Amino acid sequence: MASNGLVAKVAALAGDPGRASMLNALMDGRALTATELSKVAGITPQTASGHLSLMIGVGLLNVEKQGRHRYYRLAAPSVAQMLESIMQVASELAPSSKKLAVGPKEAALRRARTCYDHFAGQLGVSIADALVRDGYVELTGDAGILTESGIARLAALGIDIAPLLARRTKRSGRVLCRPCLDWSERKPHLAGILGATICEHSMQQGWTRRLVGTRAVQITPKGERAFRERFGAKLPT
Repeated sequence: MASNGLVAKVAALAGDPGRASMLNALMDGRALTATELSKVAGITPQTASGHLSLMIGVGLLNVEKQGRHRYYRLAAPSVAQMLESIMQVASELAPSSKKLAVGPKEAALRRARTCYDHFAGQLGVSIADALVRDGYVELTGDAGILTESGIARLAALGIDIAPLLARRTKRSGRVLCRPCLDWSERKPHLAGILGATICEHSMQQGWTRRLVGTRAVQITPKGERAFRERFGAKLPT
């Protein structure tokens, strides 16, 4: 169990507005430079570098050097899960007047977005609901199971199930399937290797595409049909 001191340190690092902005910018799994992150946070590159060093030191971020540049990314899916949970709490505590003000940018995030490497928003929740309804996935409060019929269904959809089968035989490593409470929908979407696999397949098939500069994801007309017909997801219009 983590010490109270470390819990407080992580909370303090994530609680600074500038650092929170940088962490949020990395929630889609991308790796960004200090300059790019400084622009997101509205601070100087020098100040951003100091913040980034602190977050690397405690384990919230990883850094990779490529040529002259250093690229920063979230250290683990659990960091994204923490941020999603903070967003949910903040959304619940926000004044009711602010909850009603939903602009185009926020509406796009609520419809479909990435949470690290898996789908969130209405798209992510509708996929999770459909898989649970049809018996392909079983979810509890903090765990999930991909059933045998679920494996067969994903294979029939053309999804590469090799990583999923490999994970089922391991006792350690990343979780195969778990619920991640969605901050905007207040219901779970799918995280873990299963959620990441569905997201990656959807991008490869052209069902979804990333939008530059945001976590929001565009669902293509082909994707609208695929999610409804192949997954049985009930997507809002």
